[in-house]
Amino acid sequence: MTRPLAVIFIAIVLDAAGIGLIFPILPSLIAEVTQKGDVAPYIGVMTALYAAMQFVFAPVLGALSDRLGRRPVLLISLTGAAVNYLFLAFAPNLFLLLLGRAIAGLTSANTSVAAAYITDISPEEKRARRFGLLNAMFGVGFIIGPVLGGLLGDHWVRLPFLAAAALNGFNLALAFLVLPESRKPGQERIVLTALNPLLPLRWAFSMKNLLPIVLVFFIFSGLGEAYGTCWALWGRDAFGWNGLWIGLSLGTYGICQTLAQAFLPGPAVRLFGERGAVLIGVVSACAALAVLALADEGWMVFAAMPVLVLGGIGVPALQSLATRQVDEGRQGQFQGVLQSAVSLASVVAPLGFSSFYFMVREQWPGAIWLSVIIFQALGASLILSLPFAKPRNAAA
Repeated sequence: MTRPLAVIFIAIVLDAAGIGLIFPILPSLIAEVTQKGDVAPYIGVMTALYAAMQFVFAPVLGALSDRLGRRPVLLISLTGAAVNYLFLAFAPNLFLLLLGRAIAGLTSANTSVAAAYITDISPEEKRARRFGLLNAMFGVGFIIGPVLGGLLGDHWVRLPFLAAAALNGFNLALAFLVLPESRKPGQERIVLTALNPLLPLRWAFSMKNLLPIVLVFFIFSGLGEAYGTCWALWGRDAFGWNGLWIGLSLGTYGICQTLAQAFLPGPAVRLFGERGAVLIGVVSACAALAVLALADEGWMVFAAMPVLVLGGIGVPALQSLATRQVDEGRQGQFQGVLQSAVSLASVVAPLGFSSFYFMVREQWPGAIWLSVIIFQALGASLILSLPFAKPRNAAA
């Protein structure tokens, strides 16, 4: 392994650990700052704000990395992440918490720039394996982060944010001192119209045959936000979990998810086909979510975890199925559309799920997972409506 590649992988592990550190304890911090008993709406707003800033500025950072080089943009991104965690650690009021998350969203280019860096330094035959390692490094960091964050947060609610800031500071120093530039800065001018985040979606809405698969990605990406927005709140309300137990549950999920993604998608596609693998994932997730909705003991959550992560085995198959919807000449444009749909879902879904959780929290916290089941069923119906072959008019 080359030194630059090792530095990139370390950076991703530390970045994921920093993200995971704050998940178990964020509700407690917001409750301390706002003096409110129900913080679900505030978590939804913070998550949506981060995603909105990411949606607007990700094209800008991507264009800048092509024009200025990967290293400067990565350093800017790591600096923004460290500043965000310092804001969270010391913010005396909600406004500064929101400002910190806005800065983090504005500069959040770590993973995308890391992927571009790997593309720059890797021969074509090694890229797939290295991208797989990149995803694995993120999984490793996210396993470590929530457990450590829960443990630290039980000592002092601000301590995980200081730890996350320290991790990102170390990340920044490592990249600054060791990481070389991977590409010669481009001489071409940045076209401002290409930075419009809504431009890819405009093309998709002009192609009605593409709307079902775009909606599928929008729905399933939005469903993923339900866990990040509501998991810690639900764990506290339903089982009285402290930060450590919330962290352990998230760490267990990360372990199961990493193993499932590493070993199951390929055999599932071979046995059941792409569409079948996606639908099996949906059925598995719905069964596990029903258990979570009805669970009255914490151990039931851990027992359902291996089934819950099976919902992810269809993701690679869904990505492959999506590529069949357009011809080779439109693949790049279509992937841009799907990424825009994912980003928009990350803005809308946290607000919706946090608002619904606010409504059902007192009577039945687990009802949040029934709402996820409903949207899973909607996504499955759209998958069944997709054509089995690539549409003939896809290039029209």
